[in-house]
Amino acid sequence: MKLTRQNFEKASDFILVNARMIERRLFDFHFNGDSANGVFHSVYAYRNNDGGFGHGMEPDTASPESQPLFSIMALEILDEVDYLNPALILEDFMPYFESITTEKGGIPWMFRPKSEYPCNDHFKTVKEWAALSTTSSLLGILEKYEIDIPWMNKAEQFVWNEIERIKEKHVFCHLCVPRQLQFLQYTKNRKKANEAIDDLKKWIVADGVLCKEVSDEGWGLYGKPHSLSYAPYPDHILNPIFSKESIESDLEGIIHKQKDDGRWDTWYGISEGTKLEWAGIQTLWTLKTLKSYGRIEK
Repeated sequence: MKLTRQNFEKASDFILVNARMIERRLFDFHFNGDSANGVFHSVYAYRNNDGGFGHGMEPDTASPESQPLFSIMALEILDEVDYLNPALILEDFMPYFESITTEKGGIPWMFRPKSEYPCNDHFKTVKEWAALSTTSSLLGILEKYEIDIPWMNKAEQFVWNEIERIKEKHVFCHLCVPRQLQFLQYTKNRKKANEAIDDLKKWIVADGVLCKEVSDEGWGLYGKPHSLSYAPYPDHILNPIFSKESIESDLEGIIHKQKDDGRWDTWYGISEGTKLEWAGIQTLWTLKTLKSYGRIEK
């Protein structure tokens, strides 16, 4: 089963009319052959003088302050469109990350906003300690671009300690797992990395992680975890742990979930406007996934 050309055009129109500039420029990059320059400029619109990224780069908050997660997201987006290089990482990103590194060697996930800007309630109580997901993603990108700086030594030890401490506890979070894999795929310690990857594969397919229910009701922002949440393209490192039938079923499932106006929806958002922004993010992710599996009609 494929997404019809008509429904693809509806999704395209939804993104162009409702999504943020980042998703619109990413759509043009992935589907219209545009250069990465537009993506770069849309990302850097969120950059602060301290080198971090803020201003609601994730639609959970309108707060302007720099946030570690948003700065990681900026790196990941630029990596996605092959815009990164060692000089850009070292000059534009690392001074901020080094300034927020904790005594343990890792960087936090988020900071509590200091301003009175609207934000989701969970930001007001966020734990500001070092986090595995943000630190592992940054380390993985540094390793990928063959960067070697002293900061990495203590950070890597922190990541290995956290992997051992957390084990399978966060494997249900298909937003955190890719960031952990970013590190595991590029670290030079291949023996430990391969063992950790094997553990992740085993834990993801364990009973209770991938929900067998059909409905998304009661689940979070992205709905219930399914195979495509962990393997969004065919040559993904986690793709082999899922059966062909499971991938096929989930591809058909997300095609059927498209709304009449072209979006893939989410209930999430602190306003009607941010709900549209989240829907734009989800719609772009779905289209990229369907494209990677060859499930969009020509």
